[in-house]
Amino acid sequence: MSETLRAPSVILDRPQLAENIGAVARVMANFGLSDLRLVAPRDGWPQERAWASASGADWPLDNARVFASIAEATADLQRVYATTARPREARLPIITPREAAGELHAAAAGGLATGLLFGAERAGLETVDIAFCQAIVTIPIDPKFRSLNLAQAVAINGYEWRTTIDAGAPAAFADTAEPADQAEVAGFYAHLETELEAAGFFFPPEKTPSMVRNLRSIFSRARLSTQEARTLRGVVTALTKGRGRVLARLARERAARGDG
Repeated sequence: MSETLRAPSVILDRPQLAENIGAVARVMANFGLSDLRLVAPRDGWPQERAWASASGADWPLDNARVFASIAEATADLQRVYATTARPREARLPIITPREAAGELHAAAAGGLATGLLFGAERAGLETVDIAFCQAIVTIPIDPKFRSLNLAQAVAINGYEWRTTIDAGAPAAFADTAEPADQAEVAGFYAHLETELEAAGFFFPPEKTPSMVRNLRSIFSRARLSTQEARTLRGVVTALTKGRGRVLARLARERAARGDG
């Protein structure tokens, strides 16, 4: 296996305890993961207790980066899988850590930047956050006790990732189109949703959040390429200009009839 294969980034959304962050760094080191990204840690960063809990696995903590939002933390990634026990309304593929590891390994072998997103200790991931991902990873645990420590969840996924490395090279990544990174996808979402809002699509207003989540899930499942994201933005622009031309024509017709 090539040493240049890029392992998935580990993204922790709103982690609460320094000890948990340190424990995550420890299991990351166990399984060859090094890129740790923290989204709005509750107690700020750095936190000295994290290094104490890492038991010498300092490098993920030393190089950890802090972001204000999941969108920023995943902007340069092209495959992001959400790890959560609560898929909720998100209509995305639901896979096991083993399946996820195989898919992420194949994607990394194809040159893609990948990531695993983990929710806050208490609340998990919100549906709006999952909409930034292309699949949901659910750990098969006994329904009698579903509570799973954050570091344990990272360890299970890290272990499955490591087994794909030890198993040898994966099959060649079939899709040759350059996948859109999350920044491109987020730009398309913002463009589309702005124009839909202007057109009055989001009605009634109280249903806007669920309508936005459903729209984003559709495109997340599609796993857009860079060209597809650009094409879709061009479609939105063309439709917007077309609507403007129609309105202008109607205004001219009303003026010609003297309707004011």
